Amino acid sequence: MTHRRFEFDMPAPSDVVFDAFHYHVWRDRWDSLVSDTRVVGGAPCPFVGAETENTGGGLLRALSMRTRFVTFDRPRVAAASMIGRAFPFSRWAASMRHRDTVPGRSVFVYVYTLETAPRALRWLMEPVVDWIFVRQTRRRFERMRNFLALHADEVVQWQRRPHAELAG
Repeated sequence: MTHRRFEFDMPAPSDVVFDAFHYHVWRDRWDSLVSDTRVVGGAPCPFVGAETENTGGGLLRALSMRTRFVTFDRPRVAAASMIGRAFPFSRWAASMRHRDTVPGRSVFVYVYTLETAPRALRWLMEPVVDWIFVRQTRRRFERMRNFLALHADEVVQWQRRPHAELAG
């Protein structure tokens, strides 16, 4: 089993970063890891118990995963785990924590745990899968940082409009 922790400085407050990640209206504009992600049932963002369907992006387009959110506390923390299996994963879970640092900036902490299958090939597959996941994670959140550097004000304006789903 592989466990990794990343910290990313973000050019926006934690509530803006949280919403840019979890609301698909924003995520579709920057996320390089997935080509399609949606909450089962059509909600605009996850919630505790929500299931999501995620299809890989780019060279990972053939990969898909279904997740269930176990924590969703806007704008501080969200966590999800994989439901069932999705090759090459037998287990996968991640958490995202957000904290403001100085006005207009925050730190985004991303932690994941993964395990590959089949078990007999784990010794070979897991280091390769982890290497790919590390690379894609860094790329993904660099894209998010660049998106926020240019568009955080758009997210703020969107947040200021009345949205029932922003309550919390």
